[in-house]
Amino acid sequence: MSDFVSNGWSLFVAATTVLGLLLCLVLLIIASRRKPMADDNSTGHVWDEDLKELNNPLPRWWMGLFVLTVVFAGGYLALYPGLGSYAGTLNWSSGQQYKDEQARALAAMDQVYAKFKDLPVETLARDNQAHGIGERLFANNCASCHGSDAKGSKGFPNLTDNDWLYGGEYDTIVTTITNGRQGVMPPMAAAVGTGDDVRNLANYVLSLSGSPHNSVAAQLGKSKFAACAACHGADGKGNHALGAPNLTDKVWLHGWGEPAVIAMINNGKQNVMPEHGSRLSPEQIRVLGAYVWSLSNQPK
Repeated sequence: MSDFVSNGWSLFVAATTVLGLLLCLVLLIIASRRKPMADDNSTGHVWDEDLKELNNPLPRWWMGLFVLTVVFAGGYLALYPGLGSYAGTLNWSSGQQYKDEQARALAAMDQVYAKFKDLPVETLARDNQAHGIGERLFANNCASCHGSDAKGSKGFPNLTDNDWLYGGEYDTIVTTITNGRQGVMPPMAAAVGTGDDVRNLANYVLSLSGSPHNSVAAQLGKSKFAACAACHGADGKGNHALGAPNLTDKVWLHGWGEPAVIAMINNGKQNVMPEHGSRLSPEQIRVLGAYVWSLSNQPK
């Protein structure tokens, strides 16, 4: 593998490029020398009895463009990288240009976000310009999972119902956007017992939200809920510190009904909210967080 990053490959690329330009010039010189091969200015080749191949010189405009192309290529290779590892006299690189463009964009954004720096979340959420910026940031970074209306779907939380796994306070939302979340529901079948025990527990979980369930099975599964209470709480209302869902409402993030609850108990679940701190600036996250907060805190 070291052969691909050694200086030899750089020399090979540079030599091949220079040789290609020289061959173009040689071809140009050869083509410009007109040597009639017959008295009638033809090459002496005849097809179909009367179709002759003439030996006329190349048009001057074509020759001029050819020369300009070679000269331009030589000038480009002197100024910009192209000859192996040679950086060119301008020392230009696409990576540095990207960094410079990013720096200019961030400087321009700082002027826009400066006015929102000290605004409380309530004021920031009602500001039309901040709301519009937050909406576009949401569409570009969050809508692919949570939907354009932020109402989520199976496996992706609804952000408009004020029912939060980790809490709906503004600072918590900003932390979630910045650092992301990793929610883990471990398989609990071994801790619960047999298949009937799992089914009974599933019916008890359904009974907590008043969902359709088998009341006899639910009563039998109530004692088994102790294995779940460490995360979801003895009352089943969840735990924001752990991201454990509230089981007493009828909003089911990963599916609804007895089969879905049984599958969750048997197999567990792992869900990931990716971090955006490396993609968005703190100022952008602050405005985006205010927009997300406003979705579930609409004025009465």
